[in-house]
Amino acid sequence: MNFQIVFMGSPEFALPTLRALAKEYKVTGVVTQPDRPAGRGRDLTPPPVKKLAEELGLPTIQPQRLRDPDAMDQLREWNPDLIVVAAFGQILRQDVLSLPRFGCVNVHASLLPRWRGAAPIQAAILHGDEQTGVTIMCMDAGVDTGPMLAQAPTKILETDTAGTLSARLAELGAQLLIQTLPKYLSGELTPTAQDDSQATYAPMLKKEDGLLDFNRPAQELALRVRAFNPWPGTFTYWENQVLKIHRAHAVQSTSPKPGAALIHDGMPAFGTLEGLLVLDEVQPAGKRPMPGEVFLRGARHWGQGA
Repeated sequence: MNFQIVFMGSPEFALPTLRALAKEYKVTGVVTQPDRPAGRGRDLTPPPVKKLAEELGLPTIQPQRLRDPDAMDQLREWNPDLIVVAAFGQILRQDVLSLPRFGCVNVHASLLPRWRGAAPIQAAILHGDEQTGVTIMCMDAGVDTGPMLAQAPTKILETDTAGTLSARLAELGAQLLIQTLPKYLSGELTPTAQDDSQATYAPMLKKEDGLLDFNRPAQELALRVRAFNPWPGTFTYWENQVLKIHRAHAVQSTSPKPGAALIHDGMPAFGTLEGLLVLDEVQPAGKRPMPGEVFLRGARHWGQGA
């Protein structure tokens, strides 16, 4: 097809969409976030989209801000018919939104208008939703408020973390986009306005959001562990050190005081407001992730005084 498309995206979630677009259309350029320090060495690391763009031989820019004059000049030079966005990480201003003749289309990881905002996948798990999905939408100046072109649902499994669900939604979103674009670009598809009265918002997450509050019910905390895996992760403090909790489940049981460490069926657990939070996989400070029962063998004082 002769349409020229610019792609904007940054994390792993965006990769299936970029791959699919590059197979079906002429991608004239890619816009992604700048390289960031990562890992223990804090080495500058490119976003996943930059690596894939290089593999595909696509020209790429990494502006600190999309409104920078050099970035806008490059966008105008690429002269896209359409801009496709998938988890880019920057707000698009009106001069960008109105640049392509077909506007900007976003692959959003929820069934809009539920879970507009930066962390829709985590929000869906955190609130115990039974299903979520992807929405292909036309972008406007609001946050995920634009009219919708297509949606596809998927069930949230009891074993899903934000990581596993994100991977599934990324593939689903790429498939739905490729199915949707021909009808949209030919004028056969009319966007449908969202029902703003049904909207919910998923704010950006911060590292400190991962601190578990044992004055909450165990079931709620178990959802939090799944929702925040892999980022920002959940943690607590034990013996004055951070204890990361990668996997956990709730048990309905008479609970000691919230936050009390105890042993339940040979596994480490914490008392909560309601029930026990059993730790299936943890990571003590300075060590690798390990099963709860392995951690317990070396945690000599665990459960004393519970």
